[in-house]
Amino acid sequence: MEATVTSFRRAREHVNMHQMIIKVAETAEEAKKVVGKHAVWTTQTGKLIKGTISALHGRKGCVRAIFADKGLPGQALGTKVKIE
Repeated sequence: MEATVTSFRRAREHVNMHQMIIKVAETAEEAKKVVGKHAVWTTQTGKLIKGTISALHGRKGCVRAIFADKGLPGQALGTKVKIE
C-alpha cells in the first residue's frame, strides 16, 4: 500500500522532524486500519528510512508516523511512502 507524505508535524514555532503527517485513505475509518504498521521511505540513493504509524491525525484519512532513528528530509514532502 502506498501513501503520500503531506507535512511535518508542527506547532506554532516548532517543527518536529521525526513526526510526519501521511495521507493514507479518504476516511478515518479506513486510515485506522494502518495504525501500528510500518512506513518505509526510499531515498534517491536507495537507502531506506523506516518509521511506525502511531495514530490518526484528523478525520480526513491522515495518520501520524514517527521516524525514530532519523527524521525525513524536506525532499520527502509530496512523495510516496510504502506501508507494510
